Amino acid sequence: MPIAAPDPVAVRVASLQEVTRVGLPVPPENYPFVWDPGDLVDLRPTIELERRAAILYVILERAFGMPPELAVKWLEDNDLTPDVTEPEWAWITEEIGDRRSFILHLDAIAGLAWILGLIHVLDPLGPVQSLAQIMPDLEAGETFAQWQARSLPAPRDPAVVAAALDLHYCLDYGYLKLEGELPGVIDANAIGQRRWALEWACVFSGPNHDDPPGWEEVDLST
Repeated sequence: MPIAAPDPVAVRVASLQEVTRVGLPVPPENYPFVWDPGDLVDLRPTIELERRAAILYVILERAFGMPPELAVKWLEDNDLTPDVTEPEWAWITEEIGDRRSFILHLDAIAGLAWILGLIHVLDPLGPVQSLAQIMPDLEAGETFAQWQARSLPAPRDPAVVAAALDLHYCLDYGYLKLEGELPGVIDANAIGQRRWALEWACVFSGPNHDDPPGWEEVDLST
């Protein structure tokens, strides 16, 4: 159920403080807000978040050598193929696409896992914890339903996720504008993937918001 989005000005102040703390360039004063005062925010249904995370995990496993026939069978057996995008299906079935770009989905999965309450922290300077224990055990044939029952997701408050989105919006700027050494062990690609997951998961309602985009339609250009 949608709730009132937090005050965007207060959230931005906190985001800029965190960007400064980690040693990144701060966005300019006219850097756009993600939402407006009076907007509502909600998360996509939990089942949608779980399905997207599971699909991305299969894609990641394909990038590390999972045979295509096994990947397709798992997706089909668990009725996940309707949510697989065309570029994803081309990669899963024929390895068409940039392998490195699909490996980067590790951090998009982490973003979704954080939203679902499966991991505790998204460190702006460090890598995510191992996903092997919190995602479906594909090698053992764990089904999507079995994984759901084992993981017991507890999605975070939409306002908390919205604040994390604003932070990653600002972090994205900082990493892209950074000159010199990275402040930690991750780069702009990791932050961009986490932002992708947060952007897709948050559903804002208000005069300046369109319908929620599809996974491939998320706009990360600003």
